[in-house]
Amino acid sequence: MPQYENPWTIPNLLSMTRIGLAPVLGYLILEEDFNIALGVFALAGLTDLLDGFIARNWANQKSALGSALDPLADKVLISILYISLTYADLIPVPLTYMIISRDVMLIAAVFYVRYRTLPTPRTLAKYFNPCYATARLKPTFISKVNTAVQLILVAASLAAPVFNYADSIYLQILWCCTAFTTAASAYSYYHYGRKTVQVIKGK
Repeated sequence: MPQYENPWTIPNLLSMTRIGLAPVLGYLILEEDFNIALGVFALAGLTDLLDGFIARNWANQKSALGSALDPLADKVLISILYISLTYADLIPVPLTYMIISRDVMLIAAVFYVRYRTLPTPRTLAKYFNPCYATARLKPTFISKVNTAVQLILVAASLAAPVFNYADSIYLQILWCCTAFTTAASAYSYYHYGRKTVQVIKGK
């Protein structure tokens, strides 16, 4: 039997808050309200730092759902930010396409792993029950680096119209670094796929 766990932990609530802030940020960017967008982005970043800190330091706040929800929140936030910033001509289209494609494949893989690790009979109710823990996801080192680089580029791009450096060569260098870490992260998940998924043994 799989483990059952409480999904209403503080880290999980913080991750859901981050998901909720994503469309707000997208709207602010499309409206070119970059000053407020920077503040909301900082708040989203704070939720990311807090949920990781709490999960690492309090065992009762760690969950299998959180191991999937935290990176999912990052993917949703990053995807909306990159699409919005591309629409605002602050990030090139090919880079955003690369990032979105990788994230779509990762999210599809998460859903597939969830399905494969459910004990039979597999039902929709069991699949979508957040209390039903079957697998824990372990991000690779390069994927953590990639997330950090992607967020640095977002912060720099949001600040560019505020501080008037949208044409800076340093932004273009960041584009190249982001493309490299995104490709390396995608390869690491493919190469170490089985090692990044830990199946939970039931009690």
